[in-house]
Amino acid sequence: MLTGSLISYLSFFKTVEQLQQAVDQLSKLSPESRELFLAAFDQWIVPKDHFLVREKEVADYIFFINKGIARIYYYKGGKEITEWIAMDGQFFLSITSFFQRTPSHLIIQTIEPAEVLGIHHNKLMELAKKYHDVETLFRKMLTGSLILSQMRMDSIQFETAQQRYEKLLQQFPDMIRRVPVSYIASFLGVTLETLSRIRSAR
Repeated sequence: MLTGSLISYLSFFKTVEQLQQAVDQLSKLSPESRELFLAAFDQWIVPKDHFLVREKEVADYIFFINKGIARIYYYKGGKEITEWIAMDGQFFLSITSFFQRTPSHLIIQTIEPAEVLGIHHNKLMELAKKYHDVETLFRKMLTGSLILSQMRMDSIQFETAQQRYEKLLQQFPDMIRRVPVSYIASFLGVTLETLSRIRSAR
C-alpha cells in the first residue's frame, strides 16, 4: 500500500510533468534551467471558491492550473465582470499587479476544486536574470498573455455575440459544461438573456 507521503510525491511529480509539457510548448529550456525553473514552483490543492488573489493584494505569482478552473474578475458598478477563465493546463496571472508590484484590481478565484502551481515573482526574476532561456520563456509568457487580452478586446468590439459564443465552443468546449452560465455571459460581454437566446437558437 502506498503511504500518504508517497502518494503526494507521485501526484506532485505528475503535476510537474504536465507543467513541463506546457513550458516546452512555449519555449525550450536547457536541462539545468528547466530543472531549476520547475523546482521554483509551489503547489497547492485548493477547494472550490478559494481565492488565489484577492482584490487590493499584490499578486506575487504566475499560476499554472494543472486541474480545475479559476476565474479572473473585477468589480465595475457593483457588478462582477469576468475577464478570463483559466482551465486545465493554462498559465494565468494578474498581470499589472505582478509586474508593477501594485495592489491588484483583479480577483482570482477557483470555481471548482483545483491543483495549482505558482512561481513567485522574486524567484522568476532571479532565474530570468541568470538564465537567458528562462528570460526568453518569461517574455513569451508575457507576450502570450498580452495577445490573449488584445484578442478578447477585439472580439468584444468587432464580433457579434453569436460569433463570440461559437468561437468559445470551438476553443473551450468543456467550458460550457463546467462553468456557470452567468460567468460565461460576463466573459462574453453579453447579458444572461442574450446568451440564453443564442443557446436556444442552436
